[in-house]
Amino acid sequence: MNALEKLFIRIVQRVNINLRELEFDARPYVWDLIPKNQMTKFYAFYGITPDHPLNLQFRHSGLAGSYFLGQCRVSNSLLYKCDVRGDELKKKGDKFQFKNFNIPVSKDEEIVIEDSAFVKTLIHNYSHDPETLEKFFIKDTISTHYANIHGAPSSGCFLGPFSTVDLTTMRDCIIGTFSYVQAGEISHLNIDPGTVWVRSPDSFNFLYHYPLKKLKDYIYFEAESLPQGIFIDFMESRKEDFQRVFDVVNIEPYTNVPTTASLDRYAVIKPKTDIGENVLISQRAYLENSYLGKGANAQENCFIINSRLEGYNVTAHGAKIIEADLGQNVFVGFNSFLRGQPESRLTIDKESIIMPHTIVDIAEPLTIPPGQLVWGLITNRDDLETNSISISELSKINTRYSKGNMFFEGSGASFVSAFQGRIHHILEANGAFFNSLDNSGPGHAQKNQNMSFNTIQPYPRGDQEGLFPTILIQP
Repeated sequence: MNALEKLFIRIVQRVNINLRELEFDARPYVWDLIPKNQMTKFYAFYGITPDHPLNLQFRHSGLAGSYFLGQCRVSNSLLYKCDVRGDELKKKGDKFQFKNFNIPVSKDEEIVIEDSAFVKTLIHNYSHDPETLEKFFIKDTISTHYANIHGAPSSGCFLGPFSTVDLTTMRDCIIGTFSYVQAGEISHLNIDPGTVWVRSPDSFNFLYHYPLKKLKDYIYFEAESLPQGIFIDFMESRKEDFQRVFDVVNIEPYTNVPTTASLDRYAVIKPKTDIGENVLISQRAYLENSYLGKGANAQENCFIINSRLEGYNVTAHGAKIIEADLGQNVFVGFNSFLRGQPESRLTIDKESIIMPHTIVDIAEPLTIPPGQLVWGLITNRDDLETNSISISELSKINTRYSKGNMFFEGSGASFVSAFQGRIHHILEANGAFFNSLDNSGPGHAQKNQNMSFNTIQPYPRGDQEGLFPTILIQP
């Protein structure tokens, strides 16, 4: 048994100890998810820009294929083809607003990953935990295929495939396959697969449960087997398209990119793709035969195929848009799957909000009117009627409301205001409103143009095979 396998056993044991009250054993779910015989075949890499502090520290870890930007410490962990952004971390001197508290940040924030294992997981954004402003901690945690840990400190947790924890501190929790949780703080919970839960204590609570029998067609994960379903098949069918951008050192740049837009070196751009001003195309995004209007973005692991986005569109991490036309200011949430057909396109009118983890999969044309909130599983017009509400109508709700498998209570106006405010922040942070005439409002789309990449390699053989040596990367 080499050091890599011993490390994996250590991580699994630590997760199991934390989840003992939930009687959960992670080992049969994860033992074959990280291909230990391939950990030497992939290089890790990190981005360097003049706009983000460079302070990376790696100790006793495997980092195969993973990407880092900004301040991050990794120890006793295995990261397999993960993205760790760290480009919106809090800085010393910032003020963090939490309820009636205005808390000063005493030092630059860091992402600290300890005793954890991730498979193709995205880690991004700063922590919203007021108790640990300077440390975005992830410890004793295992996260599986295409999960998102977004501003969500974690201790002793397990995340199923295509799950998301967003702006939530979680301790000793199981997050089920394709579940989305934004709930502030949770502990000792076992979240069922296909749960979409958005809660602001004392303000609102949105809860939806997928019909599990239908969800299994899209993503299914059980002990001693790999994840399977339409989502996995979709990702696997396009794996070869990414092979070249990772295998070739000097890849020719895509020429049709405005000077105010940014295209990541490790994104895939297929023919007949048109990119507008102030557009951000992130790491491992995939665009084919599509148009992205001014200020639109495609975040990590997003796929936009045969589609048109009119502008100021947010396509959040892991979302997929296929054979669709989106008006301006349409938000598509984390890991959503929107699929029309060449002769039966999906149309989403302006200023609609597609909730995180929404599936719209149609065989006949479907139009979502402007200003709608949409959630759940939709395959036809009847499903849309059951799984949507106008934003103006939602804003009038002050007590309880249910529709199909969705339950809402609290202030609809606060829910809408929180979502719209966050969408504006995302666009602003990504540089969607940048004005080149007076250099106002630069964001990631402008700052990421000045980025270079360096690679790092693991031990190729011996007892340490697959592990990376201790590495400190600083200015």
